[in-house]
Amino acid sequence: MTDAELARSIAREAGELLMRVRGTSGLTGAALGDEGDARANDLILNRLATERPGDSVLSEESFDDQARCATRRVWIVDPLDGTREYREGRGDWAVHVALAVDRAAAAGAVALPALGRVLASDEVVAPSPLPARPRMVVSRSRPPAIATAVARALDAEMIPMGSAGAKAMAVVAGEADIYLHEGGQFEWDNCAPAAVALAHGYHASRIDGAPLVYNCPDPRLPDLLVCHPALAARVLELVRAHA
Repeated sequence: MTDAELARSIAREAGELLMRVRGTSGLTGAALGDEGDARANDLILNRLATERPGDSVLSEESFDDQARCATRRVWIVDPLDGTREYREGRGDWAVHVALAVDRAAAAGAVALPALGRVLASDEVVAPSPLPARPRMVVSRSRPPAIATAVARALDAEMIPMGSAGAKAMAVVAGEADIYLHEGGQFEWDNCAPAAVALAHGYHASRIDGAPLVYNCPDPRLPDLLVCHPALAARVLELVRAHA
């Protein structure tokens, strides 16, 4: 398998496992989230160890071996992106499996298991035409102030949604046009979404327009813009104006 095919296969398999855990374990609340995280993480690590034994791995749910910083190829994974949504029985949670090569997102897949969907960097669909009024996906509970300001300036419809992966893939799937986030993310939150978005021809960057850089000693990567390419320049301009 290519790296993208492997990412797709692993993300799908981990998602299927998470659905089984949610449907049959009898667990609820934090215990359900912890069980799902742990079992999906074990599956992903075992698959990568078998299929790509020479590569490094950075996972939200594992010890961060800083030896990865000296390697060119690092898999960056989030076994369960959107634990709250997963525990609540919602569909807007995801599995992230991505490969960074030379600190750039090179291949990846985002599974949306409850929706029966996997989007990956190996099956590319060009961006859809923009609607008359742009649509912005935002956090269900705490939309960042900059996102609210930009949405108002664009007269964009704001669509509340759960996990980072679900929001970014709504843009890639043509169900939204902008995902603008500031504060609180790490490399595993956005590497797979960025890899998929870039492969499909969408814009993905920091909110100041700088490229997304991965496999850093400190994995914090707190802001992200994924949007339709025709909106990127205007959104970045508005971010600068409201900074």
